[in-house]
Amino acid sequence: MVVATGFFDGVHTGHRHVITQLIEAAAARGDESMVVTFWPHPRNVLQKEARSLRLLTTLAEKKQMLLDMGVDRVEVLDFTKDFSRMTTEEYLLMLKERFGAKTVLIGYDNRMGCDAKDADQVAQTAAQLGLETLRTQMVPSQHGYAVSSTKIRQKLEEGDVQAASAMLGYDYSLLGVVVAGNRIGRTIGFPTANMQLYEPLKLVPGNGVYFVRVNTLGQEWYGMCNVGCRPTVGQGNTRTIETHILGFDEDIYGLDIKVTFLRKIRDEIKFASLTDLKKQLELDKSNLSS
Repeated sequence: MVVATGFFDGVHTGHRHVITQLIEAAAARGDESMVVTFWPHPRNVLQKEARSLRLLTTLAEKKQMLLDMGVDRVEVLDFTKDFSRMTTEEYLLMLKERFGAKTVLIGYDNRMGCDAKDADQVAQTAAQLGLETLRTQMVPSQHGYAVSSTKIRQKLEEGDVQAASAMLGYDYSLLGVVVAGNRIGRTIGFPTANMQLYEPLKLVPGNGVYFVRVNTLGQEWYGMCNVGCRPTVGQGNTRTIETHILGFDEDIYGLDIKVTFLRKIRDEIKFASLTDLKKQLELDKSNLSS
């Protein structure tokens, strides 16, 4: 096995740069390629934060993306506090004995094990264990900054889904089930599909109205998605993800829905009345085709 290891949240363009090198190295050696990743995210285990870190990909999404790229095998390790205490030697030995690692890819800033100071130390320890190491090239930057999962999360939280998509290499999406809402949208001619996420830790873009692509019933439509707390219809509302699907009016309660974010239309606004809200929604809709 030629092995790369890391969390790979989002499997973004930077990760893909590394995975491509992994697959090419395995092919050149006549070996198989393997990604060893973790769940849950280390920060959610080790850091006491006010709220849990939100993720760009679910575990299932991450595994499928890696396999779709051509990785032969993906293994998921439980990340626990005990696991985090493994030394570099213990971790590399585990890759060798448990997974048959012969070659290990080391990122330019990759550290494996609790005692690793830098990538050079990882390479030195690997050599002592009889493992070949390959150093990956630095990930190309975009717009003057390095592509990272942290930067992508920041852009999504700001509502800049287009910048996030550029760094991801694909359009960001949410997957969930359609649940009952308050049906107010239907009374003003804009029925919405209210979405409950399958993965609660999946990051939801910042509040606002977005132009989206919608997949449900095995078909694809476009729509307008409101992320926010619906300030026009009350105070202190729970944050929701509600999508008006253009040219669609079927009962899909209890069914899967995938919402893919294409661009932000505007911020969420509190209107004086439902009539004013309807006028704005009609304007939003007309602007989509302009």
